[in-house]
Amino acid sequence: MGAPVNCPRSKPSREDDLSEYTPMPWTLKEIRAAIPAHLFVRDTPRAMLYLIRDLLMAAIVWKIGLQIDPTFKRVDVLSLMTPVGAEAGRWLAWVAYWWMQGLIFTGIWVIGHECGHGAFSAHKWVNDIIGFITHTCLWTPYFSWRISHHRHHSNHASMERDEVYVPKTRSDLGIPQEDDKHVIDYDEYLGDTPIYTMYMLIRQQLLAFPAYLLFNVSGQKDYPKWTNHFDPNSIIFTKEQRNVVIISNIGMAGMVYLVKAACATYGASYVVKLYGIPWLCVSHWFIMITYLHHTDPELPHYRRSEWNFQRGAAATVDRNFMGWWGRFFLHDVAHFHVIHHFFPKMPWYNGEEATGYLRNFIGEHYAYSDKPVFKALWHNYNECQFVEDEGSYHEAMLNTL
Repeated sequence: MGAPVNCPRSKPSREDDLSEYTPMPWTLKEIRAAIPAHLFVRDTPRAMLYLIRDLLMAAIVWKIGLQIDPTFKRVDVLSLMTPVGAEAGRWLAWVAYWWMQGLIFTGIWVIGHECGHGAFSAHKWVNDIIGFITHTCLWTPYFSWRISHHRHHSNHASMERDEVYVPKTRSDLGIPQEDDKHVIDYDEYLGDTPIYTMYMLIRQQLLAFPAYLLFNVSGQKDYPKWTNHFDPNSIIFTKEQRNVVIISNIGMAGMVYLVKAACATYGASYVVKLYGIPWLCVSHWFIMITYLHHTDPELPHYRRSEWNFQRGAAATVDRNFMGWWGRFFLHDVAHFHVIHHFFPKMPWYNGEEATGYLRNFIGEHYAYSDKPVFKALWHNYNECQFVEDEGSYHEAMLNTL
């Protein structure tokens, strides 16, 4: 096995701070045997209760949202708060609505994601019906995304085969090799002003998911130029999968019709406030969570025969994502993600207990970070830029948008 190569980042002098990564030696069968069998059992009624809880919360918050504008425009409220105070209160109420509904919608999306893995129920038809409805309502082509996401899980951290968050290489960015005679000024290639970096980061958080679905942004770079999730003949899909891709497209077309009809009936601004901005929050939370799962200076990527499934599964990190907010509303999707990569069909509500067994078994190969997630987002976006062109495996990943 070749020696690990740490990728130069915006501050190469910090490379010495990284510990050398040693790939794990165990088989997937050995790892699975370390986790009690009952934690793999899928309980459809229990999963359904989580979905019902989320839908009830969404309905209650939606009902409250409908009252925001009428309440702050009432004569008695205007008299009590003054017009300026009432307007400020109205927008503060909308911000609170977007925060809550965005988290609730993201939780519903996560349940659709679990359906895509078959973790919601042991019955495929239940998974597909629930997953198709929840994801379509949140602008995700369920079957199309399920196919590519399964490929991501099957090939995670493989430079040649992973589906998304595939690192750029030194040559991709046009950065020459460095040696004793040729010292690289990385700020010349990678340095940006904080304002521009913030702009790019916000753009990533809001648009990366639709950009991936539409244009394969951050996806496998060996795919043809116009690869996307809506073309039934795309390289992402096999001929046998063509019909379900079409079904996903029909669902998305139905959403276009429903949103257009809602705008005509209630007004576009109301639809944007009640539904559009919470959906943008879903896109943000989903991208932030997955980016931080798969992007960290100490997470490896493998080339060729050095990759195997369990090594790729361990190349992700659990994070304390906003404490109880993340655990309750987001169904532990960020807190216990490593176990999910090892065993995607394991129910999410068993993730905490199963992670304890996994961590005890694989030891130092289990990755966890309690760094505040927004701080980690800024740090990783700036620090993780590229990996070397050669080498069996690399410690470092990058921002790909």
